[in-house]
Amino acid sequence: MLTWLRRPYGLTTESLYARQFSWTSTKYYASSAENPEYDYTAAREWYRKANLLESLRGFGEITYSRSSGPGGQNVNKVNSKAQLRIPVDRLLPLLPTALHKGILSSRYHAENSSSLVIQADESRKQQANKDTCYRKLNELIMDVYKHTVPGETTEDQKERVRKLQRAAKEARLKDKHIHSSKKQARSGGGRD
Repeated sequence: MLTWLRRPYGLTTESLYARQFSWTSTKYYASSAENPEYDYTAAREWYRKANLLESLRGFGEITYSRSSGPGGQNVNKVNSKAQLRIPVDRLLPLLPTALHKGILSSRYHAENSSSLVIQADESRKQQANKDTCYRKLNELIMDVYKHTVPGETTEDQKERVRKLQRAAKEARLKDKHIHSSKKQARSGGGRD
């Protein structure tokens, strides 16, 4: 290896080779980018009808393992920690298109396995930890919805915005006319 060749910290020849010749697969999900309002409308309709906690129960694969931390014999002997693994390609068709990007960028998304991995070990009981996993999944989807989809605008609000825009336009044109008449008075005025 050449000593004068500097590489960023932690970057080796092997990792450069692996990065150069590895293929990464990127999944693209359909969205109507031309009309995001349609996506938002569909998402709002889905949200009104959704009963997520019940519909997602039993969805995905639950595994149990030993928990960690304090707790003595229960922690060391009993498999009470629950891990919920849901393949993204099975979850996304159930959700509106507007939520896909938020789900894929969540902290629970494991890119290597292309799945959501949610863990819970708060309780000493398997069932309680399993319920916590599904509750976290529900909270994730609801948070993504609330941060992605804006609220509906009422007709009164739209009309108010139109009036404000019209008033701003009229004020701008009035100022422009006043400025124009000042310049006209200067150029055609009585200086000799």
